[in-house]
Amino acid sequence: MREPQGSEQWIEAYGVRLRPFRLDDVEDVAAGCADPLTQRFLDGLPDPYTEADARWWITQGAPAAFASGGAAYAVVDPTTGRLVGTVGLNNPVPPRGQAEIGYWVAPWARGRGVATAATRALSEHAFAGGAARLELLTRPENAISQRVALAAGFRPEGVRRSATPARGGDRRDLTVWVRLAGDPPGPSERPLPDLPDGRLTDGVVVLRRLGPDDAEQTYRLHSDPEVAASRVPPGAPARDEIERRCAGAEGQWLVGTTAAMTILDGASGDFVGNCTLNYDQPASGQAMIGYSLLPRWRGRGYATRAVRLLARWGFDHVGLSRLWAGTLPENAASQRVLEKVGFRREGLLRGRLPGTAGHRADSTIYGLLPTD
Repeated sequence: MREPQGSEQWIEAYGVRLRPFRLDDVEDVAAGCADPLTQRFLDGLPDPYTEADARWWITQGAPAAFASGGAAYAVVDPTTGRLVGTVGLNNPVPPRGQAEIGYWVAPWARGRGVATAATRALSEHAFAGGAARLELLTRPENAISQRVALAAGFRPEGVRRSATPARGGDRRDLTVWVRLAGDPPGPSERPLPDLPDGRLTDGVVVLRRLGPDDAEQTYRLHSDPEVAASRVPPGAPARDEIERRCAGAEGQWLVGTTAAMTILDGASGDFVGNCTLNYDQPASGQAMIGYSLLPRWRGRGYATRAVRLLARWGFDHVGLSRLWAGTLPENAASQRVLEKVGFRREGLLRGRLPGTAGHRADSTIYGLLPTD
């Protein structure tokens, strides 16, 4: 990869301009890097971030990025010339034609597509200069950045465990998104689309995406003895496990593996339970569903309504060809829910699930087709 020199370093595309930093950017760089959201997701930034830090970046850090084969650009509004963010290439691996792309957006410019535009512009510039592969690394809970990755044509490749140091001495996982020079232009396809208007409802129950604010109620739900007995493996979860699940739920949705939803009472907005669609067999258009309710809401038809809404979304919006669900043979209540929705019993898988005390548990399998 070769980084052009001189005036060629200016890049203008998709409504943004990328240019080298200038000393008159100091105030805006300092304000952007001191912003709480920027600080939250960029552990390597000094805290507090001062104008002295911004001046060092402009005079030494950014030039060093170019000198090492990477890049560090100010992203500016082409009309006003004001800095609205930054974008750059780091950790270049010339023998592989590979680099990592990263960015932040100033708080006064968020919600305008700046990150997507800058990422697309620099990606195309890097590919034109000989890059073969670009990586974009995000925290699993950073759904905003993951949406940028998808919009800029990057695809998910997996998770690097404990890939980066965090403040306080801990380490964090990173989700890997990749775009190749030969990938088609435009956004990447999403196996699991967003819910229409952000929710599904039949007027009695509401389904919306599971989120961080649901951690307390979700932990209480999965600690219920009946729900805990149906978990795989059975048992009550740790609190931090549930917090991670809720924080990373949108990311799992965007990657295309799991659509985890909160079930709410349509009248009061009270938490009723959870339901999920696990896209476990995308090659054959099949997905598994699961659901659980707090005790006070059971026996009132809420599970049936939630499963019916989830199934219809899976067929009509995801484009599934088949849904399946598994229950413990003795879980008659769950089987009645599935049968009311139209699922048919298809058989028994012996010893399919881990049970208690080292034993294995059978699983009764139900299936639903769009034509059922």
